[in-house]
Amino acid sequence: MGGAGGCFPFSEGAWQSKVSVMSADATKELDLENGPTDEELVAETLKGNLGSYDELIRRFQARLYGVIYHLTSNHDDTNDMLMEVFDKAYRSLPTFRGQSSFYTWIYRIAINRTFNFLDKRKRRQGAMSLNEINEDGLPKFDFPDPIQRNNPSKSSMLNELQNKLNESMLQLSKEHRTVVTLFDIQGLAHAEIAKIMGCTEGTVRSRLHYAHKQLQKSLGIYLRR
Repeated sequence: MGGAGGCFPFSEGAWQSKVSVMSADATKELDLENGPTDEELVAETLKGNLGSYDELIRRFQARLYGVIYHLTSNHDDTNDMLMEVFDKAYRSLPTFRGQSSFYTWIYRIAINRTFNFLDKRKRRQGAMSLNEINEDGLPKFDFPDPIQRNNPSKSSMLNELQNKLNESMLQLSKEHRTVVTLFDIQGLAHAEIAKIMGCTEGTVRSRLHYAHKQLQKSLGIYLRR
């Protein structure tokens, strides 16, 4: 087979141009109704068509970047992890059997590898404090309400709330941050999250309930305003 199973088909320099700078094209909604399915692109990649894998990267890099970044809270680590994820996925394509969707499969790879990275970082550095994160390293949860943002007092409160939410997210475990990211930010269903994380839907609901309670407790003073 001339495609997957060998080395990842992009040099580090080429990768940086693809991922480090998230262009508007990378995050643009794709016309999936008229284009090939993910599974069709996988089949073409396995035949040696590297352009098909390039398209899979284009489809998934922004979403996976968001998941990994909300776990690592560091842009450089996220770029490194994302390159590892697509490298691992490319080399593992021959094992993809289509028993789950491709996006479930690659999300699982991304989360498992990021969890491993976080465990190693924790053993190496201990629990990461907010002071150790780059000034732009806090996950950003936007509140895109232009009417309120044009109101100075409302805008100030929203900025304060956003910063507090960012900090509160970092206090959650990696499992709880993941379910919040997948459910509240990326809009995945409980069943999809359960498949990605390898747990039951009940576990997903339980983790979400706990995470939401913790975030509400941290943000209580703001929510009562």
